[in-house]
Amino acid sequence: MKFKLLSFLMLFSYNLFAQNFESIKRYKVNYLLATKASEKLIAIRSFVNDNQKYLLLVNPQTLSTKVDLANNYSLVNLAFGNVQAIFGKSSYVKAMNVALKSDRQLQNAGLDHAIPKEKGIALTIDLCPSHKNLDRIIFQSLINEFKQIETPVPLAVSVSGKWMLKHQEDLNWLKGLMLQKELDITWVNHSYNHEVNNLPLTENFLLAKNTDLDVEVLKNEQLMLKNGLIPSVFFRFPGLVSDQKIVEQIENYGLIPIGSDAWLAKGQQANAGSIVLVHGNGNEEIGVKNFIQLLKLKQIDVKNKQWLLFDLRQGLEKEFNN
Repeated sequence: MKFKLLSFLMLFSYNLFAQNFESIKRYKVNYLLATKASEKLIAIRSFVNDNQKYLLLVNPQTLSTKVDLANNYSLVNLAFGNVQAIFGKSSYVKAMNVALKSDRQLQNAGLDHAIPKEKGIALTIDLCPSHKNLDRIIFQSLINEFKQIETPVPLAVSVSGKWMLKHQEDLNWLKGLMLQKELDITWVNHSYNHEVNNLPLTENFLLAKNTDLDVEVLKNEQLMLKNGLIPSVFFRFPGLVSDQKIVEQIENYGLIPIGSDAWLAKGQQANAGSIVLVHGNGNEEIGVKNFIQLLKLKQIDVKNKQWLLFDLRQGLEKEFNN
């Protein structure tokens, strides 16, 4: 009973901390230069909730995002091309341009490393649709290993819509860890449906016939906002599968595709600056096992601050501002 009461209080507190947008209307891609005092941000979405207009805003230097009332800013309409021209020297546009260099790859297009000159990794945990429970051991192990070194522990979670719909308790548990400042999660769009079939990769995942990208991208963002999650500027392709056209389309939504150079379940090794991929949806036992082994292997380095976890946003900011 006490545990249930504590869980309720944590969730109630989180809802105060991160607003849940329950009645979103007119959600659309909308590029605006948003200025408030000396702050210049890029709005990439606009929507109405409870008769008030909101913006999803990107800091082009830090890659951080936030939702704020539109009337808090002086606004100027922009075309996507204007964003690239005005903010060409920013981390945001530089990251997009680098991601396009691999857009012809069928697998793993986008950014696949973040901080090559640093000792550590950027961890990404994917939550594809699954009937199994969240692998909580991943998050608990991270907190235990890094609690004396990095608090809150930075990581990115790529979340799909159908996972959120079926795993509300697990999602609330993650939100509770954020509230307790145990974890600092960057929420990555991983598509709404995350469809997979038995066809070749060129006709699979988001490349499947009749895929509606507005549903996969924008509907998933709305569900994230409904659950109190702030969508980041990042997008991870289901199965890491894409083609040139879809990479360009994702960037036209204002999003940066991220891949991985260390998918642990496939035996790929995590090197300095790797974007590490682990599935935490209960379907990748070997990946979870390999990650736990990696933590044990790096235990001494972690204690000596010679192997750290890096916030994906901060890693890229450092990379592209050099």
